[in-house]
Amino acid sequence: MTAEKSLEEALVDNLQLFLLELGKGFSFVGRQFRISTETSHFYVDLVFYNYLLKCFVLLDLKSGKLSHQDVGQMDMYVRMFDDLKRNPDDNPTVGIILCEDKDETVARYSVLQGSEQLFASKYRFILPSEKELAEELHRKRQWLLERLKS
Repeated sequence: MTAEKSLEEALVDNLQLFLLELGKGFSFVGRQFRISTETSHFYVDLVFYNYLLKCFVLLDLKSGKLSHQDVGQMDMYVRMFDDLKRNPDDNPTVGIILCEDKDETVARYSVLQGSEQLFASKYRFILPSEKELAEELHRKRQWLLERLKS
């Protein structure tokens, strides 16, 4: 089993705790969620819907360092979800890439113009304290709410 599959399985096994760590309003939609074009099928690792923010949240798990291909893949997933799954009254889909390591420059320059709803974050194999998680979630939630308002 790959490191990404192992991480995905661990998150799903502990889904209730993971949802609480994400914040309020999250509901689990699917694992290895298939989205298709006329000729191809793609699979998003984890899909959530936040009923408070009224948007899909896509989570892609990457072992190793973030690459521009990873960002491009998530950009495609977000655009496909917006076109194929988003309801007219939903806000734009948010894409989050959890990776073992990231280069800020690669993350910044890999995002296409107009794709401000893509995020990359490093994960740690040693879990942060409850206080650290709460502070980080609060920061991310405030930032996301500000972005969605603008």
